[in-house]
Amino acid sequence: MTPDTPERYKYSLANSVTPYAINRGPDLKPERKAPSPDLQQIAERRSGPAIMLFNSALKLLYQDREAWQLCTELNQEAEKSARGLLPASVIELCSEVKKQLQLRTHAKDWEQFRVKRLLANSQRPVLLSGVGLPNPESPEETQILVTMEVIGRRQQAIVEQGKERFHLTDREVMVVENLLKGWTNKEIGNALGVTEQTIKEHIKHVMEKTKTTTRTGILVQLLRL
Repeated sequence: MTPDTPERYKYSLANSVTPYAINRGPDLKPERKAPSPDLQQIAERRSGPAIMLFNSALKLLYQDREAWQLCTELNQEAEKSARGLLPASVIELCSEVKKQLQLRTHAKDWEQFRVKRLLANSQRPVLLSGVGLPNPESPEETQILVTMEVIGRRQQAIVEQGKERFHLTDREVMVVENLLKGWTNKEIGNALGVTEQTIKEHIKHVMEKTKTTTRTGILVQLLRL
């Protein structure tokens, strides 16, 4: 933690049910560490996305229980049996944040900037968001904060806002709802009782309205609302 770290990040770093891991590297098993009294007190008031904290060498410093559970789910979906390993998507996100830290060297540079990845193919679509916590005076103390949020928690609000902003039809809304679940065009077609080609046409229209060119682009636009 540094003097330049925004107050909201100081609070976020402490938000945890149980600090679940201290790692020597992204491929090593976590070790338990007893939480400080301050962390426990803040954790009791916490509600929000799962949290992980890394140092500038991408070594895991902190992971709450929910983050550990989501990482376990992602590894299971990727057929990784080794416990304690971080999902490749998390490591890739951290690597991108590390690159951005070379350009964004002050805390204020990160106030309106995030590195985001949408894992739409998982059983529960997850939004990864990474932010750098630079320390210009001691670069080796620079840290990376990663949050993980299951989209389903706010899916209804996202869809309602998307419908209003992009003027989506009721059928397009149904398609978007299933895109948020990570379903394929064929699966959406089966659920709605129409052909896969019809779903492709609906998605094409949604892309035009959201000014995107991919399924993931649609979801990113919705998540920005």
